[in-house]
Amino acid sequence: MKRFFLCASLALWAACSTTPQPPPQARYLNDKYATLYLGADGLVVTKETRAARPQEEGYWKGDGVSGAPSIVIDLASQKAFFYRAGHVVGVSPISSGREGYQTPTGSFRIIQKNRDHRSNLYGDYVDSAGNVVVRNVGVVEDPKPAGTFFRGAPMPYFMRIYSGVGMHAGYLPGVPDSHGCIRMPLRMAQLFYANAPSGTPVTVTH
Repeated sequence: MKRFFLCASLALWAACSTTPQPPPQARYLNDKYATLYLGADGLVVTKETRAARPQEEGYWKGDGVSGAPSIVIDLASQKAFFYRAGHVVGVSPISSGREGYQTPTGSFRIIQKNRDHRSNLYGDYVDSAGNVVVRNVGVVEDPKPAGTFFRGAPMPYFMRIYSGVGMHAGYLPGVPDSHGCIRMPLRMAQLFYANAPSGTPVTVTH
């Protein structure tokens, strides 16, 4: 009997002394947890380590090349391919939608272009002087503090392909990280924007 109570006490102590862990793939919200990702190299990427990951720049060989443009977004390789008359003339790394915000697959076209676009769903709550009060909010899920207003996240060189989803310049941590959009390095977003008019076919594949 004594042995039974000793084992039970040890089990209870172990359960109570375990340090609480964030749930797998925890969303980063108000610095409570760092979002966890599994990078292409098999290493776990946290909010802290992903900032130090080098960003690829891609390449462009489309100057002076004629032919109808088209774009293929490959979510598996996290790359965007720019075609002229069926020939690849540009390749850009991307960061597509993370878990819970996956980028839709299928056949689309560029339906809107806006060089200075801002998100109407995600951004910061700022005060009247423009100082950030709450960072990285969603207007649907995060209540607005009194005396603040919403300032949408910048999405320069935006090329909309479906609903709120589009290609644009943004940060690439090396893993899917967006709310569904396709982020590109600034230079590649500028090149795709300049060479893909409205109506350009865009295919998004797994």
